Amino acid sequence: MTYIVTEACIKCKFTDCVEVCPVDCFYEGENMLVINPSECIDCGVCEPECPEEAILPDTEDGLEEMLEINTKFSETWPNITLKKDPPADADDWSGKEDKRALFSEAPGTGD
Repeated sequence: MTYIVTEACIKCKFTDCVEVCPVDCFYEGENMLVINPSECIDCGVCEPECPEEAILPDTEDGLEEMLEINTKFSETWPNITLKKDPPADADDWSGKEDKRALFSEAPGTGD
């Protein structure tokens, strides 16, 4: 098992989770974060820190596409270990469903 970031993070990108991760396995895209599944130690400390409840164990049903996204983009996006301010419009996107079409493959800035 590993934890992954789901589409609930898209356009919200709260970074509360990154500062509690003991192995720094989060990577930053333009409009969401991902977890590198091979670096994640399955400790689960990030999951309760996410205000969007966007971090789930990969054992939950229907997360295959998001596992692929986390795996692929954690290899190319920059590492993020420090909490940042969320996007200015994050609250507008909070709780919205079906955000997958808004996903950007562009990298973020990292630390």
